[in-house]
Amino acid sequence: MKNIEKLEKLLINVDMINGFINIGPMADNTIANIIPEQIRLIEMITREEEGIAFVRDSHTENCREYDHYPKHCLQGSAESELVDELKEYEASAYVYLKNSTSAIFNERFLKDIKAMRSLKEVIITGCCTDICILNLAIPLQNYFDEYNIRIMITVPVNCVETYNSDEHNRTEYNQMAFKLMKQAGINIVDNYESEDR
Repeated sequence: MKNIEKLEKLLINVDMINGFINIGPMADNTIANIIPEQIRLIEMITREEEGIAFVRDSHTENCREYDHYPKHCLQGSAESELVDELKEYEASAYVYLKNSTSAIFNERFLKDIKAMRSLKEVIITGCCTDICILNLAIPLQNYFDEYNIRIMITVPVNCVETYNSDEHNRTEYNQMAFKLMKQAGINIVDNYESEDR
């Protein structure tokens, strides 16, 4: 990976952790279907020596978020760990823990973004499209807009997913999230390929 000041791309993988895929009250194992495409993208960005980051839910015991979501992904628990398929990539990546649905409030995350002086593109993958992806992508776009920073944010459709339930139709909520992000100026693509952007 290049020095932080020389990175031109940053791939952020959000919440591909056991608590949203394998175990716990918020797990939906169909989200695992996007892992092969995520690995392809991680390896592509690694070959380019660009930046990889993992964002992981890691909640405190008295987390305010538990007022409106089931208790999940406690700090230090198996639920808050990356799924096995992605663990090998974590050691050489930036890692940000979050106690809410938005990684933007992790102080080190914004500090690192500011240090990436050559950055041209942020690629966001992971779950859930309509919660933690949306709540990172739009505030980050707002931050870039506020300070007139011309960095593209790209979300590849085949590398993000959300859960399905009786009250939460996966297709409907994915489409709604894509529309909201596109409206905010975020680049929504079916499949990310390395090219001049």
